[in-house]
Amino acid sequence: MCGIAGLYYPATPKPVDPARIAAMADAQAHRGPDGSGVWTAPGVGLGHRRLSIIDVAGSPQPMASADGTLTVTYNGEIYNFAALRAELQGRGAVFTTAGDTEVLLHGWAAWGPALLDRLNGMFAFALHDARRQCLFLARDRLGVKPLHYVELSDGAVAFASELKGLLAHPLLRRSPDIRAVEDYMAFGYVPDDTCLVAGVKKLPAGHSLLIERGKPVPAPSRWWDVDFSRRATGSAKALEEELVALLRDAVTSRMVSDVPLGAFLSGGVDSSAVVALMAEASRGAVRTCTIGFDQNSLDERRYADVIAERFATRHRERVVAADDFSLIDTLVHAFDEPFADASALATYRVCELAREDVTVALSGDGADEAFAGYRRYKFQAAEERVRAMVPASIRSNLFGTLGRWYPKADWAPRPLRAKTTLLALAEDGAEGYARSVGVTTPALRAALFTEHARAALGGHRAEDRYVRSMRDAPARDALDRAQYADFQHWLPGDILTKADRTSMAVGLEAREPLLDYRLVEFAARLPADMRLRGGQGKWLLKKAMERYLPRDILYRPKMGFVTPISAWFRGALADEAAALASSRVLVGSGWFDPGVIARLAADHRAGKAEHGRTLWQLVMLDRAMARLF
Repeated sequence: MCGIAGLYYPATPKPVDPARIAAMADAQAHRGPDGSGVWTAPGVGLGHRRLSIIDVAGSPQPMASADGTLTVTYNGEIYNFAALRAELQGRGAVFTTAGDTEVLLHGWAAWGPALLDRLNGMFAFALHDARRQCLFLARDRLGVKPLHYVELSDGAVAFASELKGLLAHPLLRRSPDIRAVEDYMAFGYVPDDTCLVAGVKKLPAGHSLLIERGKPVPAPSRWWDVDFSRRATGSAKALEEELVALLRDAVTSRMVSDVPLGAFLSGGVDSSAVVALMAEASRGAVRTCTIGFDQNSLDERRYADVIAERFATRHRERVVAADDFSLIDTLVHAFDEPFADASALATYRVCELAREDVTVALSGDGADEAFAGYRRYKFQAAEERVRAMVPASIRSNLFGTLGRWYPKADWAPRPLRAKTTLLALAEDGAEGYARSVGVTTPALRAALFTEHARAALGGHRAEDRYVRSMRDAPARDALDRAQYADFQHWLPGDILTKADRTSMAVGLEAREPLLDYRLVEFAARLPADMRLRGGQGKWLLKKAMERYLPRDILYRPKMGFVTPISAWFRGALADEAAALASSRVLVGSGWFDPGVIARLAADHRAGKAEHGRTLWQLVMLDRAMARLF
């Protein structure tokens, strides 16, 4: 795994200073502690920081073709590189390295942009073609690996794996985008279709960008999308066997490594499934690691121990404090933009533990999105059944009125939060789901924002992107549409951003076998009741894993990494929450009402209301903006 950076002048091939490229790459040195490289030519410069995984002694980057016409800088892993290499050799290609990078050069020479359709992996790369006078940027199907870019005032297009790589360029103007603040306050992360630094863009998942000399920079082109509009046929048993075969191949293909490899193990279905299949394919003991908490209600070590013993793994554990908020500044630096998924603290700690023993770790990320594992899918399905029975005009008046009058109960379990449910039922399915995935409601955001901020937003509303995705989804039913929207926004914006930044911060490569695109496409074709049945998410996946895992692992309630942020703001961080109302950054921006912030902090501290997640968002936003601007 690596960090990449570079510059390209599409209009005029201006000279490129190698030191500038090196500075952009070195700002991401944590992504590639094992080596660095810079290549420049008139109008173009590519930089690289390397974390050596395959062909450790060879495959330096940026890498050029034998004739010097093609040069690539690349971050990721191509899991089917050996098969592609053999195919290309059959076409006459001569390889001089043993790694996967060279496949991109020969693949581009043979197939051009169609190369992407042949790749199975996680990647972001920039390839310069001197003959065609172009720079080609591409990102993997699901958005596992990041790529940021921006057009600078001198005509250059600058790109980098992380925002900090672009920030190393002196011509990047650091101006905050209020629309990104609205999006962040809605979801707890800055979605991939925007950036807190105005003008910076993120190449979307499954997209490429071809920049040609003498032409304006175009919009990115989509080269892959998940399609929920088709349905698989066949018996449940046949589909189960097909799923097991796909799982085995996804896991074993990600076990190719020339450095120590292991797995994260939480004791949940997804990580346990990955470990089970790794153990089946491995000649030796699989290395696993688990983070435990000093609060028993948050600690899953007992479940991880069951799996570690069952498959005789080389297991390591570490107990951390549930109030481990000392990592806040570390995470702010790692993420660049504000990121309020508090599970990032635990994810960082488990990556830190894994890196002590391995350089590559397989995770269970992606199964909840692909196989409908989140509880919100169950609630959405139930709400859609109600919507189907009650005409929209009646729903809007009846449930809207009841929802406005019903007391707010954020502290209660989801089924008892009638206010949230009633307000969702008053909306159509897309609007209701868009609100359900949010953190801070539109009403609370409107109260937090000043009149100046609301005017600057110009009608921009964070939830609209979810509504558009669901209404335009290649889908057959409500579950399809919800999952599709999560693939477009939640997965790349939250889950994969968290996995990438926390693992890369400690020089660890994280691989997600359950996001193998063939698995994702298979899951999208499953009938809805093979994903969600009887209120049970991941139904077929769990059935398939019954041959490997005990039922009390497969069918226990989902926990996940939980962080007690609400308690923090009634305890150790209560003063910090109160101080937000006089923040030089938040209040000084003119976008936030200090009186509303003070009231949120005071009401939460006194136990009158539950605002823990919103206060956490504000703390992370305050610190991120202080670093960026």
